[in-house]
Amino acid sequence: MTSTEVLATYENIAGLTNKMVMAAQASDWDSLDRMENQCAAASVALMGGAAPVQGDARKRKIELLKQILANDRAIREVTEPWHNRLNG
Repeated sequence: MTSTEVLATYENIAGLTNKMVMAAQASDWDSLDRMENQCAAASVALMGGAAPVQGDARKRKIELLKQILANDRAIREVTEPWHNRLNG
């Protein structure tokens, strides 16, 4: 993957995780599941090897990673209590 493709992939994942937060908060489990699968598919491309990013692109990648992690935390805040009730 080129650095441009790497950033585009992270942008896509960040956008999906933003939508996943909204779906989780709305208890729209079907949409959440669908978007989770889309994120997983997008992340597979990154595992195949990616060109390192430098300068402003590296800063943007770090911003996107922070956003993705914050979105993951927000999703877990909604889903973990629900999941724990199911397994309780």
